[in-house]
Amino acid sequence: MKRLFSMRRALTDPQLFGAMLEGDTWAGWKALLIASQGEELRPAEREVLLSLTGREHEPSEPVDELWMIVGRRGGKTRAGAVFASYFAALCDWSDVLAPGERGTVPIMSASVAQARKALSYLSGIFDPRTGSPILRKLRTGETADTVSLSTRIDIEVRPANWRTIRGGTAVAAVGDEVAFWRSDFTTNPDTEILNAVRPALATTGGPLLCMSSPYARKGEVFEAYRRHYGPEGDPTILVAKAASKVMNPSLSDRFIAKEYARDAAVARAEWGGEFRDGIESFISLDVVEECTATDVIERPPSSGIRYSAFVDPSGGGADAMTLAIAHQEGERVVLDAVREEHPGTSPDAVVRQFCGLLKAYGIKSVTGDRYAGEWPRERFRAAEITYVVSERSKSEIYRDFLPILNSRNAVLLDMPQLRKQLLSLERRTTRGTGRDIIDHPTMKGAHDDLINAAAGAMLMTKQSKSTYNLAAF
Repeated sequence: MKRLFSMRRALTDPQLFGAMLEGDTWAGWKALLIASQGEELRPAEREVLLSLTGREHEPSEPVDELWMIVGRRGGKTRAGAVFASYFAALCDWSDVLAPGERGTVPIMSASVAQARKALSYLSGIFDPRTGSPILRKLRTGETADTVSLSTRIDIEVRPANWRTIRGGTAVAAVGDEVAFWRSDFTTNPDTEILNAVRPALATTGGPLLCMSSPYARKGEVFEAYRRHYGPEGDPTILVAKAASKVMNPSLSDRFIAKEYARDAAVARAEWGGEFRDGIESFISLDVVEECTATDVIERPPSSGIRYSAFVDPSGGGADAMTLAIAHQEGERVVLDAVREEHPGTSPDAVVRQFCGLLKAYGIKSVTGDRYAGEWPRERFRAAEITYVVSERSKSEIYRDFLPILNSRNAVLLDMPQLRKQLLSLERRTTRGTGRDIIDHPTMKGAHDDLINAAAGAMLMTKQSKSTYNLAAF
């Protein structure tokens, strides 16, 4: 690989990226990007490096990996777009690409919306009319997720997925909001995705940039910080950590103060750049896989079996209304059927549908929580189904369900959404009381309605079976 311009020249030249990271508010980003390429820093930049990375001196050569742990609105996505564009447009990769081969720079984002944001920055850099005077001449095409350049490099923007990132030749790679990558199939999608992308960089020696707001003290982001932040870290891996205001001084002090007043624990992570304490995974992937019946998505009702059911009524908003039915076989608790109805369907119609399913399994009563008030009891009663309020909270349901899972005495249905919600559950220690709670992550789009109903039904089965056996004696 041959660099056509140094990183410092690229970031400061108005004909290149000068307009993208313009002004003193981008000083921290510029210092880190320049240092990551083994270029000499100025004394003031070296002070910035020390404050962000704990290292007194810049690397002596380009690093393999740059990790940026920065609070929200700190400029991560724009800086990532510049990083990707530098390696796609201002470096010559002809020595590592076969004749006719095109290299890629994948920008992997936590969500479709985040991916679109990254693409908008790329479009601005290479826009034929308003983009960089030099870089815009390199653009040969653009689709909904790719900017193609005459350098034989395609910058591809996509939601993070360990399956789709495999294959191809990457000359650099960018991971955006790595701590918030999610998957239907694993508790650690960050590990799976990064394990898939690193081999794609092996033949080119291209760099990996990972950026994220901090979250829990687990996962690849925290491990990179724990192992490589400071002077004792691997010299080929540079880790920086900063509050939002440090990397983006233009942020309003008043706004950030309000966020701390609203919820200090959340604000410390979102805006202060600090990892959250007391968050850990609820269950491992291995246990979930061992408890899942492959290719079984529902079991029909059978005579002679005593079924139990649990319903999680929708409390409004984006929550779904869910129902689960289960039975017991010896020591094992078997999940037979689940239903999920999203907002928009008439609640009365959903109750009638659920009651029809309950009657098909010979069930005359269903257990549910008290969150939705009196109306579930009234609606189920009208359909001749008794609604019993659960004595357990949601967190207690998960707590009591865990031993059944860990003993491999649970038999789950092979449903991606069910597995996703179960794997995403977290155990958190509440501040003040020190009490453990188990719930879905406190991030937008996270739900646990389906697994709550399933866990509740399987616990009710265990409970009713125990009661039944005791009564027989």
